[in-house]
Amino acid sequence: MSENTQDRQEEMPVLAETRPVLVKASRFNLGLAVAVVALVLIGWQWLDSRQHGNALEQNLGRRLAEFDSRNKESQIVAARAQEESRQAMVKLGMLEQKLAESQNQQVALESLYQELSRNRDEWVLAEIEQILLIASQQLQLAGNPKAALIALQTADSRLQRLDKPQFISLRKAIVADIERLQVLPAIDVVGHSLRLDSLANMVDDLPLVIGSELPAERGEKKVRGDEPPLARLGREVWLDMKQLVRIQNMENPDAPLLSPPQAYFLRENLRLRFLSARIALLRHDEVTYKADLKAADAWLRRYFDVKAKPTQTALGVLKQLAAGPLSIEMPDISASLNAVRNYKLVRERSGVK
Repeated sequence: MSENTQDRQEEMPVLAETRPVLVKASRFNLGLAVAVVALVLIGWQWLDSRQHGNALEQNLGRRLAEFDSRNKESQIVAARAQEESRQAMVKLGMLEQKLAESQNQQVALESLYQELSRNRDEWVLAEIEQILLIASQQLQLAGNPKAALIALQTADSRLQRLDKPQFISLRKAIVADIERLQVLPAIDVVGHSLRLDSLANMVDDLPLVIGSELPAERGEKKVRGDEPPLARLGREVWLDMKQLVRIQNMENPDAPLLSPPQAYFLRENLRLRFLSARIALLRHDEVTYKADLKAADAWLRRYFDVKAKPTQTALGVLKQLAAGPLSIEMPDISASLNAVRNYKLVRERSGVK
């Protein structure tokens, strides 16, 4: 045991001497290892940062390329937009010019329309005045209320189509005159005229009280133109002698004896009476109309056979024609004409042309 202890005591200084060396070696190895690790970390970090830098550089380059492409596209778009803006400005200038021209044309059209409207009103007033003047002439001169009523209704219809408030007073005056004409009693002028024409046409068929036709011998005289001269002379002498004396049965002792020429002129004068009554009817001349009808009635009763049916028919028609009134009191329709003339005068004084 002492030897072992001695050996151990001898080995203790040796261990004491090698321990610092081992410590230094281990420290060196540790530092080297740390350095290597640090170098590895630095290298790995450098590689990683380089790779990351390359990636960033590539990404940046790609983005720069995209930006450049987008910039070029933006420039193209900007150039296109600038061109379109320039064209839009040109078009805007043209539109402004056309707008100015359109406004000028509108002003000219409005002026022309106002002028035409004023002229149209003048034409309408002149036309209405002429129509109302015709209506007044038809009523006062010709005595034709129907024609005057048609003229007034035409004037009112013309103003109604215009539908302007300034013509309301004129329409009121015209409507008032129309109402005055509408209440007048109606006279069948056309029917009376047709009846008078019928009487004039049947004059030749009315029988006379004493027949005035040529004797049969006078007719035979014309037929026998191939007789010998001596026989013809004797026949003519005999016919002339028969004309000196005429024996007839006369119920009316006052019935006139009419020769054939007188009968012809009687019928023609009677026809003229009927035609004169017709003219008086159209002129609304009641005095002449009634006088002609009275004279025709007297002639029929004196010279024609009142028992014959044609004569009785003619007398009945004359009685009906003479019974009805012919003339009526015509109303005054000058209010509408005066209203038109006053309206024109007011327009002229106010300077409206």
